[in-house]
Amino acid sequence: MLSRGGLPAPAAARRPPPLLLLRLLLLAAPLQPSRGLNLCTSGSATSCEECLLIHPKCAWCSKEEFGSTKSITSRCDFLQNLMANGCAGAIENPSSSISVVKNVPLSSKGSGHTHLDVTQIIPQKVALNLRPGDKTSFRVQVRQVEDYPVDLYYLMDLSLSMNDDLDNIRNLGTKLAEEMRKLTSNFRLGFGSFVDKNISPFSYTAPRYQNNPCIGYKLFPSCVPSFGFRHLLSLTDKVDRFNEEVQKQKVSRNRDAPEGGFDAILQAAVCKEKIGWRKEASHLLVFTTDDVPHIALDGKLGGLVQPHDGQCHLNEANEYSASSQLDYPSLALLGEKLAENNIHLIFAVTKNHYILYKNFTALIPGTTVEILHKDSKNIIELIVKAYNSIRSKVELTVWDSPEDIGLTFTATCQDGLSYPGLRKCGDLKIGDTVSFEVAVEARSCPAEDTSHTFTIKPAGFRDTLEVAVTYSCLCGCTGHTMPASDKCSGNGTYTCGLCECNAGYLGARCECEEGASGDVHQAMCREAEGKPLCSGRGECSCNQCLCYESEFGNIYGPFCECDDFSCARYKGVLCSGHGECHCGECKCHAGYIGDNCNCSTETDGCVSSDGQMCSDRGSCICGKCQCTEPGAFGEMCEKCPTCPGVCSTKRDCIECKLFNSGRLADNQTCQKHCKDEIITTVDVLETDDPNAILCAYPVNNCVMKFTYLELASGKSHLTVLKEPACSSAPSAVTIVLAVIGSVVLIGIILLGLWKLLVTIHDRREFDRFQSERSRARYEMASNPLYRKPISTHNVEFTFNKLNKSYNGTVD
Repeated sequence: MLSRGGLPAPAAARRPPPLLLLRLLLLAAPLQPSRGLNLCTSGSATSCEECLLIHPKCAWCSKEEFGSTKSITSRCDFLQNLMANGCAGAIENPSSSISVVKNVPLSSKGSGHTHLDVTQIIPQKVALNLRPGDKTSFRVQVRQVEDYPVDLYYLMDLSLSMNDDLDNIRNLGTKLAEEMRKLTSNFRLGFGSFVDKNISPFSYTAPRYQNNPCIGYKLFPSCVPSFGFRHLLSLTDKVDRFNEEVQKQKVSRNRDAPEGGFDAILQAAVCKEKIGWRKEASHLLVFTTDDVPHIALDGKLGGLVQPHDGQCHLNEANEYSASSQLDYPSLALLGEKLAENNIHLIFAVTKNHYILYKNFTALIPGTTVEILHKDSKNIIELIVKAYNSIRSKVELTVWDSPEDIGLTFTATCQDGLSYPGLRKCGDLKIGDTVSFEVAVEARSCPAEDTSHTFTIKPAGFRDTLEVAVTYSCLCGCTGHTMPASDKCSGNGTYTCGLCECNAGYLGARCECEEGASGDVHQAMCREAEGKPLCSGRGECSCNQCLCYESEFGNIYGPFCECDDFSCARYKGVLCSGHGECHCGECKCHAGYIGDNCNCSTETDGCVSSDGQMCSDRGSCICGKCQCTEPGAFGEMCEKCPTCPGVCSTKRDCIECKLFNSGRLADNQTCQKHCKDEIITTVDVLETDDPNAILCAYPVNNCVMKFTYLELASGKSHLTVLKEPACSSAPSAVTIVLAVIGSVVLIGIILLGLWKLLVTIHDRREFDRFQSERSRARYEMASNPLYRKPISTHNVEFTFNKLNKSYNGTVD
């Protein structure tokens, strides 16, 4: 086991635990070499390699005799500090560098005899040597050259709903070729079709549907069996063959609404030889459909659990042979394969599915979407528009970027403006050149002799920029190590100005042995049992602490336990600037006290203008008044609108300033005591201000009134009547009338009270009568004293009239 500079820990353990965190903090904020914390020295680097990891501005001194013999001067510091400390000529400070390996000029035209050598990106290869944290950058230029060859593969949905579209594209090849030759003189066209997987539940699989899945469908009784993908015509410049193949096609019928178009897209992208994609051409894949696609995991409905492998599975008949074995591809797999083969995918879909496919374009780079009419009559216009859209923009993509490499892009487009964080430009014309500033930064150091390579390429282009990365993580002095060096007492390896001691030896020069004596040496460098060696601020060289140097001040003491910069501060100033820091404690100058010497013992600043201490409304603490009277404020507590006696104080100022009278009549005394009073005279005193205090005092049988208001500036605003308010004596008639009026008013009030009492009494008596009447035990008809006014008597009689006898009664 080796140790460096007397530390017996292994190399991995020697690295301070917070080193990585410190480095992240350093990279997040710029260094300030001239002031503040020195992040190089505070990183506690114990080797040159550790120093380089702290920050790209940190350098290492490998000079043998460097620093003081009584303290440890940090070998890891800013370059200017190391130079000032005498380390010129022995400084390790590598920086990131870049070299251009291949730089073929950009081409101006794509087609012709030299189209294989067309260059649309410059440079083509660069080599970077990166120091962690030290960012370097290079410029990339991209140009869409004129008359670039185009390969267009037309991929059509042949499900039953696309029957009318099939009729409208039977002569598409000829018309499309005519339009595309206006844009390029080298155009080829291919054709393929798809429906869906021929398994349930995606298609009709019953025996009666095997040859004609349209049986029983009255609207269209005859169609071909369902299929996944069928490659019909390889890319060719003979557009008549395209027309012939289209005219041969018939639609099919599947069971569910979604189609198997993603299977077809993937096969068209990866089966390069059968499709016939040219390396030197721009690749367009036009995908036409009127419905949504099946995506990854939909295949589980049909029992397909194996994910798509991204390989070509076209059989001899040019049909997709793995349709019933593999699941549908995912969007990520599609994007990867399209980018690998430099294919621009154009979704030509009906309006009701436009939003869905528009969302797909955000997940698949280099993809565009256009609205297709239900009968596909606008397909030529759509393709030309999509092609122009593709050629009007450039977007950089990154392949195989290492995790420890950070990349940032700044685009400079045709307007000449820079757009940080942007890696694409739009609204370009054919032949326009755009540039991108690519900044590269290594975040850490990988294993020794590690190198990486990644690729930058414009989406849909075959041209690429290869970036080779190596790392500058080792110091040059590491290659000049001296085993068993005399500089290390023959007991260690000398490297980069330090000794790595052999097992059993300690000390800056490996001059001490471990063991019993070594433990004694270690114990003599501890202030107490359990405390760190040299208080963690120095190194133990045998039996003596060598304290680290600090930019903040001196570290001293037998155990490096003291310093002159760790005392209490006031407003960021050590010991408030009124004391000296000794071993963590402020020694205050004369006239100051407190832990941070911020408390003055002087009282001169607390004496108010009237000679009283804090205007007799507070206490003088640390040379400043602390007001204790409620409502008092001001430097001398001289302001107190609610304090008793304030009006008399203001009165003195009014008398001396306006009338040159009173106890402050002397001009000098008046100016001294009333310097903060602003006096204004008025005819009528306004008293509606809630913040103003109203005061009054007698003057020759009259009253002088004034208000005062404390201003934010610390001054007082006094508003005074020009003349005292004097009142005249009341007349005898007024007094007599007032007395008479008072007597009459009192009489009316007494009469009103009497009437109120009588009314209350009567109501109570009536209520009592009503109550007694309701409790009576008899009614009027059964009263024994009551006699009816009518009496009834019965009289019997008999008489004869007209020989008739009558017998009855008379009432």
